[in-house]
Amino acid sequence: MNAKKILIVDDDIDVITIVTAILEKQGYDVVSALNKAEGIEKLRSEKPDLAILDVIMTTPYEGFDMAREMLNNPEFQSIPFLIQSSIDILITSKLSVLEMAREFRKDPNYKDLQVLLVKNITDGTAGIDYKDEDGKTHWFPVAGFIRKPVEAEKLNEEIKKHLK
Repeated sequence: MNAKKILIVDDDIDVITIVTAILEKQGYDVVSALNKAEGIEKLRSEKPDLAILDVIMTTPYEGFDMAREMLNNPEFQSIPFLIQSSIDILITSKLSVLEMAREFRKDPNYKDLQVLLVKNITDGTAGIDYKDEDGKTHWFPVAGFIRKPVEAEKLNEEIKKHLK
């Protein structure tokens, strides 16, 4: 049986090194890229089973840009991806994480945040709502989140959920 392949896209070589060590110990084949352009190339050439995307690389939302390209490109749509971030994840039990993100945007405590990471604790659905430089909000679903700094046990749990 071939090992599942995971692509890590992050501009921090230390993060890549740590995550690679954790995943290789679990028997995964790991490839990496330092930015979106390299990441897209690796998606094409390596055909990973899952991708882990950092958010801030050469631009503040480069990871989000790559995620949106993956969602909109039929060549990559079947590849689940996780967003790796130090941003706090907002938890909900509402059926729609998009609906919950929109409610958070109306709440005075959250409405001015540039990025909202929202996850439903009941069914595991997750998504990101963020404001671009023009203040326009964007939404897209994600398979899940990995919190920085990375904890091996939590990383492995999240990976196993999406690689069956």
